[in-house]
Amino acid sequence: MTDKHAHQLSQQMRSGDLAEKPELLKLLAGVSLDFAAGPALGDTLANATRQLLTYMDTEAVSIFLLDESGQKLTCLACAGPVSIEGLTIGATQGIVGRAVAENAVQMVRDTAVDPDFSAAVDDLTGFRTRSILCAPLKIKRTMLGALEVINKRSGDGLFSDNDKQLLQALAGMVSLAISNARMTEALVEQERMQRELELAREIQRGLLPADGGADFPVCGLNYPALEVSGDFFDFFTLADGRIVWGLGDVSGKGMNAAMLMAKTISLFRCLGKSTGDMAGLLATINEEVVETASHGMFVTMVVGIFDPLTGAIRLANAGHQPPLYRDRQGAYHEIEAECPPLGVMADVIYVEQHLQLADGRLYIFTDGVTEGRADNGEMLGLDGLMRLLDSHSRQSTHQQLAAVADALRRDGERMHDDLTMLAIGR
Repeated sequence: MTDKHAHQLSQQMRSGDLAEKPELLKLLAGVSLDFAAGPALGDTLANATRQLLTYMDTEAVSIFLLDESGQKLTCLACAGPVSIEGLTIGATQGIVGRAVAENAVQMVRDTAVDPDFSAAVDDLTGFRTRSILCAPLKIKRTMLGALEVINKRSGDGLFSDNDKQLLQALAGMVSLAISNARMTEALVEQERMQRELELAREIQRGLLPADGGADFPVCGLNYPALEVSGDFFDFFTLADGRIVWGLGDVSGKGMNAAMLMAKTISLFRCLGKSTGDMAGLLATINEEVVETASHGMFVTMVVGIFDPLTGAIRLANAGHQPPLYRDRQGAYHEIEAECPPLGVMADVIYVEQHLQLADGRLYIFTDGVTEGRADNGEMLGLDGLMRLLDSHSRQSTHQQLAAVADALRRDGERMHDDLTMLAIGR
C-alpha cells in the first residue's frame, strides 16, 4: 500500500487543495490506519516515521515529544540516513521548539537564513539540513510535541503550501495515534497493577489463620477497605494447648501498609511460638520494626496468650485501642494500657496484663469498627458496638462478629477503613 499511496499522494498534492480531493482523503484515512496499527507507543512512532518518509517524499523525518514537565523535547523516533533518536532539546529551542511554542506549522525553505535554526546536529552527524517543515502534535488542548520533515526530495527541493497542508493533516493523525497508544499503555499498566494487587490480596489472605471451627475459642475476621489491608489478626495453638493471638493495625493504606503488615504478622507468628512473655514478644517485634519502618509508619498491636483450661489470659498492648471485656453479667470493661506503637522508638518496655475470662468474652478490634458507618449513616462508636454485641450475646462469638460486619458492610459501598475483629470466648 505504501509505495502506491505515496505515488498517488505526490501526484494529487501537485494538483490542488486537499479538501477538494476525496481520493486523497481516502488515502489519508488509510495512512491513519497504518499509524494506529502498533499498540505500543514505540511501535506507533517508528511506524509513523517510516510511513511519513514515503508519503511526504522527504530525506528525513523525526517525532519529538514533550516530557512530563513540558520543559524538554526528546526525539523518540526518526527515519532517514542518520539517527537522532534520544536527542533532547529545550521546549522552545530550534524550529521544533518554535512550532510547539507558537502552536503553528513552521515552514523554513532555507535554513541558512532562519535565526532559530542550529547546525549543531548537522555538524555532529554530517547530514545537511536545507529546508524544514514542522507541525505541532496536539490533542485538544494538550500539546504532545512536534513532527518534523526535512529536505523535500522532488521538484525544486522546497516545501510548498500543499506540503504544509498535508503535514497538518498527518500531524493530526500522528497525534491521535500517540494518544491512543498512550491510553492503551495506561490501560495495560492498570491491568498489570490490578493483577499485582489481586495477587497481594491473595498472599495476605494466606497470612491470616484458618477458621478454627465452631468450638474453637478464638475467632476473627478481616475485611479490607481497599484491595490490600493494613490490618491483621492471627492465632495459633502451642503444644501445651494454650492459644497465642494477636491483632494489629498499620498506619496508612496501600502497598506500603500491606508490606509492613506482612512483616509484622510474620514476626508475630515466628516469635510467638517460642515465648509466653507477651510484653517481651512486643518488645522484640518492636526492635525489628523500628529498624526497617519508613515514612513515619508504625503499627498498633495487641498480643496475648489464652489458656482454655483455666480461662487465664495474659496480654500486652502496643498503642492499640483498649480491648473490650464483657463479663458474665453483661458489663463491659476496657483494658487500657499506655505503651507506644511498634516502630516509633527503640528500647520500649511493654507491660503485660492479666485477665480471667471466666464466662465472659474478650473483643479486640481496629478503629475501622468503631469509626465505621452503620445503616443510619452515623459512626458506630464504642457504644454502638456494645449494643450490637449485646443484641447477639446469646449467639457464638463467630455469629457476633459476623453481625457487626453485616452492620458496617453494604453492597456497592466502599468502607472508610479496614474492618478487623478478634474475639475470645469459651
